[in-house]
Amino acid sequence: MRYLSFVSNAGILTRGTIDTYSLEDFDRMVAISVRAAFIGIQAAAQEMKNSGRIVLIGSNTAIRTAFPGGSVYSMTKAALTGLVRGAAIDLAPRAITVNNVQPGPTATDMSAPHAEMVKTLIPLKRIGEVSEIAGLVSYLASEEAGFITGASLTIDGGYVA
Repeated sequence: MRYLSFVSNAGILTRGTIDTYSLEDFDRMVAISVRAAFIGIQAAAQEMKNSGRIVLIGSNTAIRTAFPGGSVYSMTKAALTGLVRGAAIDLAPRAITVNNVQPGPTATDMSAPHAEMVKTLIPLKRIGEVSEIAGLVSYLASEEAGFITGASLTIDGGYVA
């Protein structure tokens, strides 16, 4: 069976401590990380009549705020976990699954400057590869993942274990 799939991978990181964080930056972070995911789920669900796979890309910071100035980023990623659980219940009668992948440090341009330092904090002593994250997303978008919904799956080399 062929499934329509939607993957939402939008997010930005604007760091700042909670006592100095601007309301403008807060609104922008929420708009890009949370509001965009909501709109994407809504639009995808309208196209998916009676089956489909929706996957959000969050962050392991939903579980653990790992650095000073990351509270708002972590909050937006934690919001995705609640959105996924609720959307999964709403869309289950239509056989649409909704899940959240929560990567930890991954070999991307954004993490490159901090990769060596971060590796020391990860039990597997390396950062993740994009292909590893993509493999999990691909599985969640497949027919075989039809009984997984409402889940937030962390893939971070044991960083938040």
